Amino acid sequence: MDSLEKKLTKIEHGFKPFEEEALEIIGQESLEDAKSIAIRLLKSEHYQLRCCAIFILGFIAAKDIQVLNQLKEVARSDQSWQVQEIVAKAFDQFCKDNGYEQSLLVIKEWLSDKHPNVCRAVTEGLRIWTSRPYFKIHPKVAIQLISLHKASESEYLRKSVGNALRDIRKRHDELISNETAQWNLNDKRIVFTYKHVLKG
Repeated sequence: MDSLEKKLTKIEHGFKPFEEEALEIIGQESLEDAKSIAIRLLKSEHYQLRCCAIFILGFIAAKDIQVLNQLKEVARSDQSWQVQEIVAKAFDQFCKDNGYEQSLLVIKEWLSDKHPNVCRAVTEGLRIWTSRPYFKIHPKVAIQLISLHKASESEYLRKSVGNALRDIRKRHDELISNETAQWNLNDKRIVFTYKHVLKG
């Protein structure tokens, strides 16, 4: 573990090395052992090791559904923006491995969480939503799910919502226009999100 710490803490830019290390651990260890390693790494003070841990958990989540609870707890508690980005990637990895349509209940569950970081893991992690199976042929569903948090108290989450909808707008402008036409633009929070939808 010490050698892993020395190796990963030298990395200050990019996430790919953490992902590669996670894949190497998964390739060498049993599912249970990989999970145990991830749990130990999550206790590290170094965000790099926690990022590696999250990648591991993301890769095994579809095989061990309890891992999702651990990912959710990290989203609620970890103050590192880098770790939050990897939680989003890990959630998308789960959906990819489990199947996006089959993951709809989990997606809705996470989006209904009271903590904005948990919701953002979904809105950000699944970008570009309409390039994902199921949502590619059901863009309205994606738009409806993302738009749930257009008026969130969290600017961090609203920015993600706006950006995710802007992604979709490039190919589904009419659907996005139909959605935003129903928004209350007297609400400052919604206006913030709306401006991000229209950017670029």
